[in-house]
This record gives sequence, C-alpha cells and structure tokens, in this order.
Amino acid sequence: MTLPPIKIIAYAGKIQPVVKDVMKMSNEKSCCCSASSCCSTESITLYDKNDEWITGEIHTSKGSVPVVSTNLHFKDILGAWKVRWGIGRMNYKINPGLYAIGKPDHTSPVLVSANYKLTFDVLRKELSGVDCWILILDTKGINVWCAAGKGTFGTGELVGRISKTGLSDIVSHRKLVLPQLGAPGVSAHEVKSQTGFSVVYGPVRAKDIKAFLDSGLKATKEMRTVNFTMWDRLVLIPMELGTAAKSSLMVFGVMFLLNLFVTRPFGLMDFIAYTGAVITGTVITPLLLPVIPGRAFAWKGSLLGVLWTLGLIWYSGCFGSGFLLLTIGYLLVLPALSAYLAMNFTGSSTYTSFSGVIKEMKIAVPLIAISLIVGITLLLMNSIWV
Repeated sequence: MTLPPIKIIAYAGKIQPVVKDVMKMSNEKSCCCSASSCCSTESITLYDKNDEWITGEIHTSKGSVPVVSTNLHFKDILGAWKVRWGIGRMNYKINPGLYAIGKPDHTSPVLVSANYKLTFDVLRKELSGVDCWILILDTKGINVWCAAGKGTFGTGELVGRISKTGLSDIVSHRKLVLPQLGAPGVSAHEVKSQTGFSVVYGPVRAKDIKAFLDSGLKATKEMRTVNFTMWDRLVLIPMELGTAAKSSLMVFGVMFLLNLFVTRPFGLMDFIAYTGAVITGTVITPLLLPVIPGRAFAWKGSLLGVLWTLGLIWYSGCFGSGFLLLTIGYLLVLPALSAYLAMNFTGSSTYTSFSGVIKEMKIAVPLIAISLIVGITLLLMNSIWV
C-alpha cells in the first residue's frame, strides 16, 4: 500500500554539544550479564549529561543508554517556538543512537525516529508511563516525512544504526515500530533480511502511540488518517512567513537604493502592496487552501493575489489613465509573488505528491518569472518617467 505524502511532525530529535563528561560509544564485546556492574559503563549514544531532558542511564550488555524525560521544560518549549519561526531550524537536533523511556528491558518495544528535536519532544511527552527504547536515526535534523523523501530516513541508515547500537543484543524480540510517515524511505523486507528485525508501522500522530502499543501494535483507521485542519495549517505558517520576511529585507533594501535615483520614489503604498502580497501567499492562501478553486497551489495564490491587487488599485484610485504602467505592473508583480509563496507551501501540505509538485513547478515557475520580470520593468519605468 502506498501511503499518502504528509508533512506532519512525527518522531524526532536534537544534537547537543559534546562536553568533557560525554560518554563515548562502546566498542567492547557483549558481556554475559544484564544490568549489573560487570557490564560496560561506556555509553552507546553520545550526549550531554547537562541536558535537562536526560534523567539518568540504563546499563546494558552493550553499554549505558541515556534515559529521557517525558516532561518538557521551558527550554524545550522555547526551542519549539523558535524553530516554528525558522530560528535555528537546521541545528535543532540530537545525536543519533539509542535512548530509553522509563525502565525498559529486553522485552520492551523499540520505536524508531529521526533526530529532529521538535518532533522528538512531541513523541517523548506522549510516552509517560511507558517503558520503551527509542532508536534515533541520523537524518541531519530533518523530520521523518521529509527525511524519508530525501533518503536520510532510509533502509541503509536504519540497518547501520541497529548495528552500531548493538540493538540485537539489548532486546530479545525482533520488532521495530517505525512512524507511518517514514514508510516511503524504508524497505521493510531489506531491513528484515539484513538485520532480522521486522518493521511495524505505527500511527501518524505521536499522541496515538501509547494506545497503539497497548493494543498489541494494531492501528485503528483513525490512527492511519490525517485531517489537515485549519489549525494544522496555521502552525506551519510562521515558518513560511519568517522565510519570506528575511527575503523581504533585501527587497526593501533595493527599493531604498532605487529611491536615491528615481523620479517617483517607492513609498508607503508600494510597501503596503508588497506586504499584502506576501501575507496573501504565506498566510491567507494556506488558511483558505481547501476552499480556493483549483488544484495547483500557485494558481490558488495567484487568484487571491489578483483579488488583493484589484482591491488595492481600486482603493488607491490608480485606475486612471495616468497610472497605466503602475496598474499593469502591480497586476503582474503582486499575484506572481503570492503565487510563488503559496507554491512553497506544497512541501507542508497533505494534498500534494512529489510528482505533482514537480509538474506544477515546471509550469508555474517560468510563468511566475516572466510575470515578475515584465512587471518589475514596468514599475521601474513608471518611477523613472513619472
């Protein structure tokens, strides 16, 4: 069965600085005892003991494993808020390796995740009262769904991580619970043939993982279904808006420099026009996504962009013949900008497929580029010849 491509937060993690008291990965052979003093005290996973979310260690025949708290601290909440706005997004990760929740033993389930900390936090806070192992893959700080598409949450990394942690000597069973959204990147039969571990796909949402484990690894239809609600879209908007805001600083800088030479300076109305087009593409289009006619995101953004531009022109009284270049320039630039920004949201939506996004971009990007080039030229001409 082919699972729908859905960008939603699954299980993940965060790299912390390695300090002097970080315990290094064990290279010792397996010892015959279980959690006792004769076992290696070196750590299977590199981590910072000063992290608030690390509460202790469990000693195994392959070395010690850090125990993870199921409570989120202020630093975790602040970190989540920051990456929602694109602050430190690509560096919000933990070290790959094996972690523990509660007091797991050789019979406890093994959950597999990626090392993006935002979703790692979402997972661990749902595991209160559960004894389990969490195997974190090195996905370069990318969430499960995106990493599966990029190949970093994949068969090779999973097989290698099982070997590096000595997982087969720590647990007696041979089952791995993977997030459903990681399925596109993992070949279950290859994992089975190379490691002996079979793959079971868990629910889409971390909040359902406890019920999934309690039911004997059986998922309900609800656990397999994603409802991409307005709230789900809303929490993704800050990242898109933040990225657009950073690019806008350069645009405003160019407008400031042009004002030193042109006859008609770019003023408040131009600022409002540009800002409205950005908000239309990054906020309004995602919020109204299901009700806007059409399928292509670029088309949806362009349609709302046209409505915004017409409303702006009407309100400012620029329909007169003396504003012909300005009017046409706005109609070409602003909807194109909204279309481009709305198209970026394809990576966050459950409505798209990889092939569909590629097809849309091949058609939309050239049209957007032409519209922007012609429109900007007309706006410059209007500023010079006014």
